[in-house]
Amino acid sequence: MKKKSIFVCSDCAFETPRWYGKCPSCDAWNTLVEVEEIGLAPGSKKEQKRPGGTGAEALPLEAITADLALHQSTGIPEFDRVLGGGVVEGSMLLIGGEPGVGKSTLLLQVCANLSRQGRKVLYITGEESARQIKLRANRLGAGQEGVLVLAENAMDAVMEKLGAIAPDYAVVDSIQTMYRPDMASSPGSVSQVRESASLLMRFAKTTGCPVFLVGHVTKEGAIAGPRVLEHMVDVVLYFEGDHQREYRLLRANKNRYGSVNELGLFEMTGEGMKAVAEASEALLRDRTSGISGSVVFCGMEGSRPMLVDLQALAAQSFYPSPKRTVNGMDQGRVALLLAVLEKRAGLRLYNQDVYINVAGGLSLNEPAADLAVCLAVASSLSDKSLPGDVAAMGEVGLLGEVRPIPFMDRRLAECARMGFMTVICPKGKSGKLKALKGMKLMEAATLSQAVAALHLLSREAAQ
Repeated sequence: MKKKSIFVCSDCAFETPRWYGKCPSCDAWNTLVEVEEIGLAPGSKKEQKRPGGTGAEALPLEAITADLALHQSTGIPEFDRVLGGGVVEGSMLLIGGEPGVGKSTLLLQVCANLSRQGRKVLYITGEESARQIKLRANRLGAGQEGVLVLAENAMDAVMEKLGAIAPDYAVVDSIQTMYRPDMASSPGSVSQVRESASLLMRFAKTTGCPVFLVGHVTKEGAIAGPRVLEHMVDVVLYFEGDHQREYRLLRANKNRYGSVNELGLFEMTGEGMKAVAEASEALLRDRTSGISGSVVFCGMEGSRPMLVDLQALAAQSFYPSPKRTVNGMDQGRVALLLAVLEKRAGLRLYNQDVYINVAGGLSLNEPAADLAVCLAVASSLSDKSLPGDVAAMGEVGLLGEVRPIPFMDRRLAECARMGFMTVICPKGKSGKLKALKGMKLMEAATLSQAVAALHLLSREAAQ
């Protein structure tokens, strides 16, 4: 057989016969990987790797019948929330995350739940043996469920088994371990991942069987393999979590059947992943009140209000340039807020090391947390704690104004449910903002008004 080499970009799957330092297609540096392919002998007939099309006819749009996509529940409410209500027939889902975060554990629990509903489920593993899967299932209490396990990573054999078994749901763990025997490249390479995913996608769309793919991630946190993999699938989920914490977060980066703003919260236990329905209670469970630098903020993750503890620590700096350490928020945004605090609220921060932390391991991206961050810093600087029933929310501008934020009704209802009856917030538009029964709203038009309302501006801080 005649051998030849091509270079494939690991980001965009661009192919070229020669190597470049920068990909000509996506301009990424050092992403071209050499792939050795086996050519055919002279005079031999070229093999057809894929079936030749479906033979479908072009139809006018108005003649196509499209029923609403029905979501099948997985039996795990937090998982269904992120998916938009459940799994859609014929969809292909990609779940990525760091090693050990719980991807395989969660999917095995999903398989067990679907099997209890009378569904035929096939779990294809390319990394572990069938015995290892059985041991995990016993630990999760799912060892007696009727889940079929196939330990195979050759795509030809996998597709043959899928056709023979005809499962209602299929799981491939992981897509980076699958390979086509007729290709010379090793498993996990760009061409192997792309071809394997293409076969599985064709199977899902033609049979209606949803396929779950487990994907490895790179050191930057992105799913390994060609970027085209994320374009091919219908849903891309990321499982986040710190090994030092018990909570895991499930987010959707892409969802053709629902919102990408929903968040699922899970707790890692000895019996597997446990869905956390009351996120606010879980995140505030270990909060200590009566200490300066702590402010409760109500954030929105999709349609879900969630109370989190924002913590700040301001300490005198002994460095020429004070330190700014941020965990769980954008560091540039925090630097902007510190400048507004010093300029508009009169707080002296140029000689203070400032540390910001979002307790519980969450990442906050919405500007509605600005006011809570500013009040936490002011509380730590003046060494004055806020009352235990106070929550704060609002966007802060460069002029020191406190801007309105969306979903105030849902945020206030969640604060009242958790017992936070005093809320510092922006002024409502034309007086439309109404407090719930027993709740006190401290509306502030400027940041200095919010700081003064809580008596956080000490004489030393203003000097």
